[in-house]
Amino acid sequence: MAWALKLPLADEVIESGLVQDFDASLSGIGQELGAGAYSMSDVLALPIFKQEESSLPPDNENKILPFQYVLCAATSPAVKLHDETLTYLNQGQSYEIRMLDNRKLGELPEINGKLVKSIFRVVFHDRRLQYTEHQQLEGWRWNRPGDRILDIDIPMSVGIIDPRANPTQLNTVEFLWDPAKRTSVFIQVHCISTEFTMRKHGGEKGVPFRVQIDTFKENENGEYTEHLHSASCQIKVFKPKGADRKQKTDREKMEKRTPHEKEKYQPSYETTILTECSPWPEITYVNNSPSPGFNSSHSSFSLGEGNGSPNHQPEPPPPVTDVSLKLNNLLPTTTPQEAQQWLHRNRFSTFTRLFTNFSGADLLKLTRDDVIQICGPADGIRLFNALKGRMVRPRLTIYVCQESLHLREQQQQQQKREDGDSNVYHAIYLEELTAVELTEKIAQLFSISPRQISQIYKQGPTGIHVLISDEMIQNFQEEACFILDTMKAETSDSYHIILK
Repeated sequence: MAWALKLPLADEVIESGLVQDFDASLSGIGQELGAGAYSMSDVLALPIFKQEESSLPPDNENKILPFQYVLCAATSPAVKLHDETLTYLNQGQSYEIRMLDNRKLGELPEINGKLVKSIFRVVFHDRRLQYTEHQQLEGWRWNRPGDRILDIDIPMSVGIIDPRANPTQLNTVEFLWDPAKRTSVFIQVHCISTEFTMRKHGGEKGVPFRVQIDTFKENENGEYTEHLHSASCQIKVFKPKGADRKQKTDREKMEKRTPHEKEKYQPSYETTILTECSPWPEITYVNNSPSPGFNSSHSSFSLGEGNGSPNHQPEPPPPVTDVSLKLNNLLPTTTPQEAQQWLHRNRFSTFTRLFTNFSGADLLKLTRDDVIQICGPADGIRLFNALKGRMVRPRLTIYVCQESLHLREQQQQQQKREDGDSNVYHAIYLEELTAVELTEKIAQLFSISPRQISQIYKQGPTGIHVLISDEMIQNFQEEACFILDTMKAETSDSYHIILK
């Protein structure tokens, strides 16, 4: 409705006649005006119908906003008449936002022929989540390393200049554009609404986000700090194709309602009009300090203070104490404070609040099903494996023993086979498959310094000694057995190792 799309309105505009239709709908007289009012607002709000501006009342014309932003995605039909619109988006899909110059003749002449700067950001709609925004985004960063929450699809966008995505602000992008030229920016939202919900029995409900756009003009110093216009809309983000299914479900639910019930809900529009709002209160993002150019490869980043919500000061993660550093795996004696630090170190920051009072014993008692129900399938399996300390299988395993032990084993093999005294071989697990790693593992096995091992050879045909290389190790057979022979180097206090 026009009154919703044009807030705030002057008193004289409220008396212009639209409010009378609204009051009539509330009093039950002319209930059909609900849908009519929405059709009217859609026409009034869309600046692409420039030829119709002359038909607006003079007072209304004075209140036309300088810019209009239109998200090319359909609104949900399951939103009540006087609530804010809700739009469903698919994760990672490119959606067009049209940047429209809505100025009347002679308005803001200082930006004629000049560029303006717009900053896009995806923020939480829920006030509760706004207060914990820093922790929420920090947890998302740990779970999705190298990814961004918001990106610009540059090849599809039109009219944008110098697009930038600061790696310290994973939910923000910015660019310059000329209001006199056609401008469309395609955005991609990579987070989904259910990534920030508290998992409970009986399903989960995704949290809504807001897409907010703040536009600025240059000041005398060439800095884009003078605010011109801000607008936002409410969205929910689903896994690929999930938004289409949700839109279809909402439409089918509305079709089953009676005509009287339908009058209480908004119709679904093909596009979403971003409504005027207060500018984002942060000041740091409008300075003229150089920011990294846009990088579509999602270079790694860390969260900075720029991601904090206006009413929340970022809190650093809990300090890692000497005691917690020793806790590679959680122990039953781990205190709740140490358990929190363990969760942070193992990239489970999203669930630290959920497990605030859990000790190590409490966490270790959780079953696989318990963890999956609390954290969801992906994070639940990862947390369960971390709690149980499951090791990743090494790339290569070989077995070695010293030659003297091998001879003694051969001599006493028959007598001690049943005594279990065959553990003369030691397992060496290799991850990097390099000669340096093998040297370090052998030195560690026999409690000597790697510097004391000068070279490692493998005995080849006719007893020749072949220098061990990375390529040779990469071609070792899995679980190959070797006998280690040592030979003192002639020129130094070190040894040559020979694998037989």
